[in-house]
Amino acid sequence: MRTRALLLTGIALAIATGWFVLENEAAVQGQAQANPAFAAVAGEKGGLDITGPYDVVPNWPKPMTTLPGHEGWSWGSVQGIFAENPNRVYIVQRGELPAMQRPMARAIPEFGPGLSFPVGQVPFRNASQGPASSPPGAGGPGADPDDPAQQWMGRMGVDARWEHTIVVVNAAGDIVESWTQWDKMMRRPHAVYVNPWDAQKHVWIVDDHSHAIFKFTNDGKQIVQTIGTPNKAGSDGAHFNRPTFMAFLPDSSFFVADGYNGNRVAKFDKDGKFLWTSGEPGMPGGRETRLGYFNTVHGIAADPVSRRVYVSDRSNRRIQVLDGDSGKAIDQWPVGAQTNLQFLIIPPDRSGVWGFADTVAKVAKWDFNGRLLYSWGVLGDFPGSFLNMHGASTEQQGNLYTVEVGGGRAQKFTPRKGANPAYLVGPPLYAAWK
Repeated sequence: MRTRALLLTGIALAIATGWFVLENEAAVQGQAQANPAFAAVAGEKGGLDITGPYDVVPNWPKPMTTLPGHEGWSWGSVQGIFAENPNRVYIVQRGELPAMQRPMARAIPEFGPGLSFPVGQVPFRNASQGPASSPPGAGGPGADPDDPAQQWMGRMGVDARWEHTIVVVNAAGDIVESWTQWDKMMRRPHAVYVNPWDAQKHVWIVDDHSHAIFKFTNDGKQIVQTIGTPNKAGSDGAHFNRPTFMAFLPDSSFFVADGYNGNRVAKFDKDGKFLWTSGEPGMPGGRETRLGYFNTVHGIAADPVSRRVYVSDRSNRRIQVLDGDSGKAIDQWPVGAQTNLQFLIIPPDRSGVWGFADTVAKVAKWDFNGRLLYSWGVLGDFPGSFLNMHGASTEQQGNLYTVEVGGGRAQKFTPRKGANPAYLVGPPLYAAWK
């Protein structure tokens, strides 16, 4: 009887345990359905969030071939983008490249057995790198724009055209303005901005080969200010050494990432008066870990509330954080040994720090302590993929714009229906614009 009682008790315990496990699994499944871990659209089945919480807009912008006299030409290495509004998007590029279709693969035994070109599943042309890619050459960190040995080796008018370095595109992707009057002055336009606290909406263009920043009227007809000394490198209040990007604070003071050959961040007041510089040259080879030491100062963003400045110390594969009032380096976090972090955005909702990364082809979001919250993106040349992503912008409708130096294009992304708002970069703050 004792054995039978023990057996019945064991069976009862097993049944109870089974019901508990099943109910617990059901609860977990229900919880997972209600709160999916990382999907851009809650409850979506399948998918890999290749374009994250966005849909890519096809055929935006329109090809350069749509311009009269440009039937055989395409976008060059597209460096920077800024969306003033959906119908006024500024794009800067390094001239134009010949329009080409993907060639048929052919064997190239002169380089090695079994090799062919182009390689499947990857872009067949890099618009930014190579002896006859987009001018002017001497583009990498440490390169000297004035060194003849590093200059572009192509044939102007055949391999490239130095035209349409600054254009404005509307919501449909049409080129509605071409600031060709400034083509000869531009040497390597790198970035374009409009200060969100400037009621006159001046347009700022950073030209790293000129070692200067130019401030234009909104229509592009006049230069109203030049920061730096054009075509002369340096590292003081009147000179840059290949500056890259900018960031503004609500009082219209601004920071300059300086840059490809410089190793610092420089701050200026709203009138362009130099205030301070922060940064020292780091150890070469991407081995620097000390705060305040930089190698390739690239993307930069400012938090308008804390006034902290987030800087992509690109060659050291990290973000450094500066006090925006003193310039003191106060924090850092790594972004991955294979990550070329190009551009940074802090949206007005202060939901985090958004990074746009080359090599890994990712758009990533961190909190202000450096914890990764979400990422998406894939390498390629099909719509929605990236090759050498270099800059980004958003506008009032929440659309996201990206540019690629290697891919030679700009892209427009619209928020997907039902997308988690936390995964959208979000619209910017245009505090002074009416």
